[in-house]
Amino acid sequence: MAKIPLAVLGAGSWGTALAILLARNGFEVRLWGHEPQFIAELQKQRCNLRYLPDAAFPEGLRPVAEMDAAMEGVQDVVLAVPSHAFRQVLAAAREFLSPPMAICWATKGLETGSGKLLHQVAREVLAPATETAVLSGPTFAREVAAGQPTAATVAAGNPETARRFAGYLHGETFRAYTSTDVIGLELGGSTKNVLAIAAGISDGLGFGCNARAALITRGLAEMIRLGTAVGAHRETFDGLAGVGDLVLTCTDNQSRNRRFGLALGGGKTREQAETEISQVIEGIDTAGEIFNLSRQHGIEMPITEQVYRVIYRDQSPRDAVHALLARDQKAEAL
Repeated sequence: MAKIPLAVLGAGSWGTALAILLARNGFEVRLWGHEPQFIAELQKQRCNLRYLPDAAFPEGLRPVAEMDAAMEGVQDVVLAVPSHAFRQVLAAAREFLSPPMAICWATKGLETGSGKLLHQVAREVLAPATETAVLSGPTFAREVAAGQPTAATVAAGNPETARRFAGYLHGETFRAYTSTDVIGLELGGSTKNVLAIAAGISDGLGFGCNARAALITRGLAEMIRLGTAVGAHRETFDGLAGVGDLVLTCTDNQSRNRRFGLALGGGKTREQAETEISQVIEGIDTAGEIFNLSRQHGIEMPITEQVYRVIYRDQSPRDAVHALLARDQKAEAL
């Protein structure tokens, strides 16, 4: 029986990890990246030495530098690029997408500048008949590539589309659930990056586990308030794409957003922290977009606001913590 061909667009750590997972699950996978020289290195080394040096490519994974070669004859597409490149890559892929082909993105963030959720961007870019889905949850690329046990959720307006992509991902080491709450998955995956910066700042300042636990808990309340205000399902935030992803990124240093916060709390400037991490830190742009979105909907998000002020208003991390602690006493509630 011939293997089903799939395309993965985006050869960073997450795109590479997903391509490895899909190839291990028995699919013929074409991994596309926008840098021809880098793709040539992947073809030669059969490994992504830049991002995942310990994960050899399975036999069914083929890196390609041309979009048309990546998309020719594939059944479906997975998109795993940073949010700032989402619209551009989606537009480039559009001419190769035709029903019944569908696309599932694993990008976490909002569109920089417009603050739009990614399904709104997709609706503007793609043909109306194109089926779409989103993948989110507590998923570090290195662990997925290493075959460590992982669970995540695929959401789509069409339940059959969600089941289709979940079926591609589901295997011996990866459990894929389904949902119809696209907005909830997108808001959870975006907001948690901002809150992970807050947790990193707290730890970087030398505060303890009590402070981190409080930030995670009250951060979840902020996520729920905003999510439900823009149409997400409340229960989504109790699951993998909500509290699961939030706990992961706030507590482990594989998270770039947490490491960025640690650097800020330790006294480094934003520029120094970005240089040190040298990969895209989604929470930086997202902090501004989530803050603006909360203002548009009249939603109180004090932790998010302080992260925004540290990044964009030169507020010191210690002053941000003081601002949070100095807030009026109130009953605990969402």
